[in-house]
Amino acid sequence: MTRRKVKLAFIGNDSARKTTYKKRRNGMVKKATELVTLCGVQACMLIYSPYEADAEIWPSTMAVQRTIVRFRDMPEMEQSKKMMNQMSFTRERIQKVREQVKRMRKSNREKELTQILYQYMSTGILVKNLTVNDFHDMKWLIEHNLRDVTRKMEAMEVQPQNETQVQSQEQEQQQAGEDNNNGKGTMEFNISTLQRQQNFMELMNYAGEDTIPFEDANLYNTWPSPFYF
Repeated sequence: MTRRKVKLAFIGNDSARKTTYKKRRNGMVKKATELVTLCGVQACMLIYSPYEADAEIWPSTMAVQRTIVRFRDMPEMEQSKKMMNQMSFTRERIQKVREQVKRMRKSNREKELTQILYQYMSTGILVKNLTVNDFHDMKWLIEHNLRDVTRKMEAMEVQPQNETQVQSQEQEQQQAGEDNNNGKGTMEFNISTLQRQQNFMELMNYAGEDTIPFEDANLYNTWPSPFYF
């Protein structure tokens, strides 16, 4: 169930006004307690009402005195910097509402002119009774939209260039990696070939006594097949 918006006006009925006062007072005490507890700030409340003989003090008399002394020790400019009463609060709300209405009027004006332009581009018929201000506003709207389109087109042109540069860099890195791998393979092949040649020379130069000299060997008995002789 949604809450009904309360009309901000003096309540004429005494009973209803007293009930509202008690409910609002308890709500303010609860909110002040939460503010002090959650945020660690210093706050106090003094309430004078026709329903109580003495002023209602929160949280205590000593706490209220400390808060008031701290406030009075501040420079006068600082004291009134964020001070607000009923009149200033009302003025601030009125100013916010005026700004909101101004933004809504501007938005509605842009939508209205956009609809007129679309109608003219689709049918070729221009709305009658347009004033000079209307044409000035349409001119501003068209230029504004053209600037937006130009910025988007420039952004779209820059994006493929960046992608092309990234792809080119990736291809260069890949080509460099392949060149390094090819160089590494060639070097390994050369080292392997030299190692085999060196092992063969060592075998020929430092052969032991068990090696059979070629001129004394019985080739027909040691060669696998006599076909080669």
